[in-house]
Amino acid sequence: MTSSSVAVFVGSLRKASFNRKIAHALIGLAPENLKLEIVEIGDLPLYNQDFDEEGAPPAAWTAFRDKVRGFDAVLFVTPEYNRSVPAVLKNALDVGSRPYGKSVWSGKPGAVVSVSPGAIGGFGANHHLRQSLVFLDIPTLQQPEAYIGGVAGLLDDDGKLAKDETKKFLSGFMERFAAWIAANRRA
Repeated sequence: MTSSSVAVFVGSLRKASFNRKIAHALIGLAPENLKLEIVEIGDLPLYNQDFDEEGAPPAAWTAFRDKVRGFDAVLFVTPEYNRSVPAVLKNALDVGSRPYGKSVWSGKPGAVVSVSPGAIGGFGANHHLRQSLVFLDIPTLQQPEAYIGGVAGLLDDDGKLAKDETKKFLSGFMERFAAWIAANRRA
């Protein structure tokens, strides 16, 4: 079975982020043929097209673009802020999509997991992010959908998954994601 590298983007910058904890759980539950790595996005300067047009993008943009370009697939783990994605995640999408015609996202299979202490599990952010991913040419896993609500009750004191049914669901999600990558990966 072919191995695939997967960039993981966490949309929350909080030290005790539930999203980061779930991202680590997903990494631990992934099939052996997936090699996942969290790509940090918190220090990316806000996107400003002038820098690209002047031929002087910030070094952080260039490093980010080069890093993401090397991955086979992408996984987004996001909270919901005001029924949408956090600005830091949207900024990462914008930085990676430019300059026009040189997007690092195009053709990379992807998946979205939204995480929330609330009951609806970040449904709004999940679907708002999917709108951007369609435009960015990221074929995104449709099923199973992953809205992780009530996340505080799913983790133990060490931030690890505490519920067997959650582990089973997320393991199944990662198996499906691996199959999605295999079916949609471009040569």
